[in-house]
Amino acid sequence: MDMLKPLEVSEQKMSLIMRVLLIALGVYAIVVVALMLYWSREPELFDMRAKAQELHGQAGDPVTGYVTTATLMRVAETLLDKQGGYLSNDVAPPGVLLDNIPNWEFGVVTQLRDLARALRNDFSRSQTQSTEDPDLSIADPHFHYDTDSWVLPSTESEYRSGIEALKRYLARLSDVRDPDAQFYARADNLRDWLAIVEKRLGSLSQRLSASVGQVRINTDLKGDPAAEQSTGKPSVLEVKTPWLELDDVFYEARGSTWALIHFLRAVETDFRGVLEDKNALVSLRQIIRELEATQETVWSPMILNGTGFGFLANHSLVMASYISRANAAVIDLRSLLAQG
Repeated sequence: MDMLKPLEVSEQKMSLIMRVLLIALGVYAIVVVALMLYWSREPELFDMRAKAQELHGQAGDPVTGYVTTATLMRVAETLLDKQGGYLSNDVAPPGVLLDNIPNWEFGVVTQLRDLARALRNDFSRSQTQSTEDPDLSIADPHFHYDTDSWVLPSTESEYRSGIEALKRYLARLSDVRDPDAQFYARADNLRDWLAIVEKRLGSLSQRLSASVGQVRINTDLKGDPAAEQSTGKPSVLEVKTPWLELDDVFYEARGSTWALIHFLRAVETDFRGVLEDKNALVSLRQIIRELEATQETVWSPMILNGTGFGFLANHSLVMASYISRANAAVIDLRSLLAQG
């Protein structure tokens, strides 16, 4: 009987260890789920014009281009400093278990890259043969770094280097003793950037609309009888977003429009003279209004994909509707800016 006592003690220890491990795993699971819920919250819209004035810290209005550059910086900082930080390159729970916010981040990064390149190639240059700004030539490639690099170097470190380069440009831009740093608020510069915005919104609208499947006539070569393409395509195309990618496209669109709202608000400030001269200010405000509707709270626990006139809602089609209207308004705005 005495020989059985050590075995009983050993079994009791093992049972205690197992209970402790189960409790620890349970606590860990609760913490992970709580963090997943918290980190899945999208950042709120912010008023960059007021923050730009605060950042400027001087009497009088900031110089032309200050609000746009400061907004670009703030959007990039929000991408990195929001709850949970930057999640697209996470390799451990809970970040690696999330996909909605990483897709939201990719939408933001896409708009961030487009504006950073426009700032480098158009807004900061008076003509095509002007030399590019040295700080913007550094910032632009940093924002085009891989979105999912974990180390050596990490995506966060590259993006922060881009932010630092923007800060240097902004400091020079607001220094009246440094005429080399410039921002040219011209109608042609704004049209060039809006042309990129138009393509982004058009692509998102098409991808969202494909949630229920579409049969489309191939119009790739319309309008030019001499046009050619690399390989042939059917005259009728069937397009449908895979079921597992529906929420990915939806949240990418949410992130893209979130960033674009801020950039357009900044443009309203820095290009006000141009917009008023073209009688186009109200058109820009209508674009912003349409895009703001894309940021309404999603009350459903998942992105629904009901048929067009079916019993269930289709969140992708609702998002596509707002983006399509905004895209149409961007086309009209570009037309107004082209008029003398």
